[in-house]
Amino acid sequence: MKKGVKFILFVVLIVLAGFGMNNLANKSSVYKSSSKPSLKPTVKPPSKLAFNTKLYSHTDPTSIWVMVNKKNPLNPIDYAPSDLVVPNVPLRVPGNQTMQMRRIAADALQAMFLAAKADTINLMLASGYRSYSYQTTLYNFYVKTQGQAVADTQSARPGYSEHQTGLAADVEPVSRTCEVALCFALTPEGKWLASNSYRYGFIIRYPQNGQAITGYEYEPWHIRYIGVAAATAMHNQGVLTLEQFFNYPAAPSY
Repeated sequence: MKKGVKFILFVVLIVLAGFGMNNLANKSSVYKSSSKPSLKPTVKPPSKLAFNTKLYSHTDPTSIWVMVNKKNPLNPIDYAPSDLVVPNVPLRVPGNQTMQMRRIAADALQAMFLAAKADTINLMLASGYRSYSYQTTLYNFYVKTQGQAVADTQSARPGYSEHQTGLAADVEPVSRTCEVALCFALTPEGKWLASNSYRYGFIIRYPQNGQAITGYEYEPWHIRYIGVAAATAMHNQGVLTLEQFFNYPAAPSY
């Protein structure tokens, strides 16, 4: 064989060998790449489910989530609960109609007062259920003595009062210190109530800095029963008012 032909064959063999090695290296690279675990998650973790604020009716007067404020009266307006009972707790006015609450709220109030007592906090029920006629008398008294503008920041008009639902209560110390007064918030009883009421299904219904939404001045003594799950959700989410929690418009006026 001529030298020129041999040289050409030698070059061809080198080229073919180089191609084969390169192809083998590429295959090896692909294999290694595909066998490496990905550092990025392929599926996002599930998001935290929001609390279902539509579980119970906001308009049925018998619902524990009935929305009662200056824009949402009870329907019927003279509604009266059928399951009123007197809770087994210290009462400011024993024998009075206002010492009643709906059974579910009364049971929760009893449990809360017992827990408070275990912490050396002695609470008393100052006012619970108020009938339509009682609220009429009370509201008219405030209007007569303070004027309607001031009365509307402190007392609900008949048919628009949470007390009429049987789910609300005014609470005070057994000693009657700061009875239904702003200074109640600074008492050991007021501080305990603010920190623990949600554990028993209650919220401070008219909180500090909430007047532009609720239409009422701060009432650290006024609690409303909405159930442990809802009250805990409000507490954990840091929601100020029931209007915000239920996504209702602010109701600062009638």
